[in-house]
Amino acid sequence: MKPLLKTTTLILVLFQILTSCGDKVKKTSETTTGLSKTSLEIEKPQLTFGFIKLTDMAPLAIAKEKGFFEEEGLFVSVEAQSNWKNILDRVIDGQLDGSHMLAGQPIAAGAGFGRQAELVTPFSMDLNGNGITVSNDVWSKMKPNVPKDEGGKPIHPIKADALKPVIKEYKNSGKPFKMGMVFPVSTHNYEIRYWLAAAGVHPGMYTKDNVQGQIGADVLLSVTPPPQMPATLEAGTIYGYCVGEPWNQQAVFKGIGVPVTTNYDIWKNNPEKVFVMTKKFVEENPNTAIAITKALIRAGKWLDEPDNRAEAVKILSMPQYVGADEVVLANSMTGTFEFEKGDKRSMPDFNVFYKYNATYPFYSDGIWFLTQMRRWGQIPDAKPANWYKETISEIYRPDVWKKAAELLVAEGHIPASDIPNTDGYKPVTTDFIDGNSYDAKDPIGYINSFAIGNKD
Repeated sequence: MKPLLKTTTLILVLFQILTSCGDKVKKTSETTTGLSKTSLEIEKPQLTFGFIKLTDMAPLAIAKEKGFFEEEGLFVSVEAQSNWKNILDRVIDGQLDGSHMLAGQPIAAGAGFGRQAELVTPFSMDLNGNGITVSNDVWSKMKPNVPKDEGGKPIHPIKADALKPVIKEYKNSGKPFKMGMVFPVSTHNYEIRYWLAAAGVHPGMYTKDNVQGQIGADVLLSVTPPPQMPATLEAGTIYGYCVGEPWNQQAVFKGIGVPVTTNYDIWKNNPEKVFVMTKKFVEENPNTAIAITKALIRAGKWLDEPDNRAEAVKILSMPQYVGADEVVLANSMTGTFEFEKGDKRSMPDFNVFYKYNATYPFYSDGIWFLTQMRRWGQIPDAKPANWYKETISEIYRPDVWKKAAELLVAEGHIPASDIPNTDGYKPVTTDFIDGNSYDAKDPIGYINSFAIGNKD
């Protein structure tokens, strides 16, 4: 009997080893880079994502073109959309599984301004990337008010103080001063408002009954879709605008306008776009949401490796993505920015996709948008301080980001040091064009610190 027992024991041991190996095969696979990858049970592999033709959609294009989505078991279609409202509606209605979106859109949807829905973001797509451009005529009137260096070149950052007398001149001649921004809850709206108000120029208020945002305004701000900005400026319908790239550099390229400041100078390393899904989608497809986030984090990392930017420009210039000329895209994507024609300056952090924990959805970034919504009346009633924290914690999902990042660390795609040790709040900062101090844990104090806007 002893030989039989030994044989039985051996068979059982071999069976356990094979079973264990089988489990490991389920848990890991090989990527095209030769690194091991944790296999998630993907609930929905066929996905359709939306975007607007801007350079900050780059993580989506790179995740698709470099095969990062496919390595996660995702088969993704990436489709350009006509405007931000269309993107919001199509995500809410389930026609898109997720999308490149304005950071303010999921926040407004959860905070009571515009169409309401439960939207979430586990991924911040980029930092910086916007500019404010004025027409050639406006620039010619602004320029004498701008400080110059010894060589006669304008000293940056250029504040709206230089624009203030021009606005007054237009007003005295009976012409309202009109400027464009891309959407009422866009970063661009809050940035151009911040820039103007810092110089004592009133950009207008919203109320429950008036959602135009022009009450008491010295400058009339209105919505223009990003790709239409240069043509609208050239037609004289607006005299300036705030938009993302490549539409500021396009104005320089066409000789119709001059960028006067970037949002890096308005708020250094500010959050810009986010990737958004519905809360329902994430709850029903948790592994898919993690896999999407993994691919996007990898894309952000790839984009911030300097040797890859030239290739990124070629990819973005493809008609299915941004479709702008490579020379226009390269102006900002390769670490420079052109103001007046020929005045090209080094701006290595104009487009940031991974550095400075750019992909992490910080609560403090989201709360800033809430403070601006309240400041300008989009949130019409005062809220207690804890409302800001509670509201943003339902929308920003660092827990999903962290699960994705930890898997990428285990697979060898990113170092563990790239996962921030944070409670979701960045340190207090004064990196604004007016030097004002922002503490996300004191949103009421921040709102009350401004001379122009609501007080709580």
